[in-house]
Amino acid sequence: MSQWMIIWRKELLELARSYKLLWLPLVFLLLGVSQPIVTYFLPDILANAGNFPQGTVIEMPKPQSGEVLAQTLQQYGMIGSLIVALGFMGAVSSERNSGAASMILVKPISRSAYLLAKWTAMLVLVWGSLTIGYLGAWYYTSLLIGEVDAIRAIQALLVFALWLSVIGTLMIAGSVWLRSGAAAAFSALGLAILLSLTASFLPSALAWSPGQLPGLASGFLLGSIPDAAGMIIIAGAVLTAAILYAAVWRMRRMELP
Repeated sequence: MSQWMIIWRKELLELARSYKLLWLPLVFLLLGVSQPIVTYFLPDILANAGNFPQGTVIEMPKPQSGEVLAQTLQQYGMIGSLIVALGFMGAVSSERNSGAASMILVKPISRSAYLLAKWTAMLVLVWGSLTIGYLGAWYYTSLLIGEVDAIRAIQALLVFALWLSVIGTLMIAGSVWLRSGAAAAFSALGLAILLSLTASFLPSALAWSPGQLPGLASGFLLGSIPDAAGMIIIAGAVLTAAILYAAVWRMRRMELP
């Protein structure tokens, strides 16, 4: 535990020095608060930007608060996943290529503790950034659109956090298996997209797939929770654990320069 704690603190310090502790939460917060604000002022934006005759009144149905938060999660699913990939694509490969990993692991620190510390630091930053952005979206949605069911909103947040955990773990594993950070990011995002697409194209056959996690998060907000919700969550947790195990297995057998 002491080995893990030492590396974990070192990882948090590196995240602070690289300003990831600052810009990643800010990006999520900006994405979060922009969705309800743009939704609320969209009729005015269209009226001022469009070439409409004078006196034209644009009436749009007012969205439900759950719909606005679900749209926010969709933003996180697209742009947020890319931001996570950019933030952690070289988590292991960059230190391995520079020789820093060899210097750290020369000391009495196990490779498992080294990798698990990086993974935990990633989860802390990703979960924290998601929570900050989501709370910002929740606040402005309640202020501009309407009250949000707290229980459903929290359930949606936890489910979507699991989905980002899957993506982040894929990123860490890709950084272990591949020497290029860009290749790790491309592979992780490609696998995440593949999971989502297969779950969308085969909703009945893959009703339990972790690729259903983003849809399940939105379902909690929209009141349409599938029967396989429990299986989807379990499958997401199992997949995360399996990817992490594969990364640890590879890390233990990897030759360092």
